[in-house]
Amino acid sequence: MTHATDPQMQAGIDTCTKCHQTCLHEAMNHCLEAGGEHVAPDHFRLMINCAEMCQTSANFMLSGSALSRRVCGVCAEICDACAESCEKIEGMEECARVCRECAESCRRMAGSGANASAGAQERVPADDL
Repeated sequence: MTHATDPQMQAGIDTCTKCHQTCLHEAMNHCLEAGGEHVAPDHFRLMINCAEMCQTSANFMLSGSALSRRVCGVCAEICDACAESCEKIEGMEECARVCRECAESCRRMAGSGANASAGAQERVPADDL
């Protein structure tokens, strides 16, 4: 028996999956090959953390976990930090764009209104992650 996934939830899963794939691929291929600032520990670590968190968020949504909203909130924060880090490095525009899209999607999944606004105000700068 197949269970249908809510369209909004499926969109969140798809966006997280795309971000996971993009960050992991860019880190392991583009960044490692480019070297220099692309493999600076804080930047590279953040890209890997972002990929892992996006995969975790997708898994929580797929499992129907009651905690998926909280996980998505954290994912949005990490994606914003990763986008901020990527925006500082030439050639990382696509990764930054995908991270921003995922952050927005995860904020929607985490909830809207006051909770989403509060989350935006409490973002941790990329340098602190």
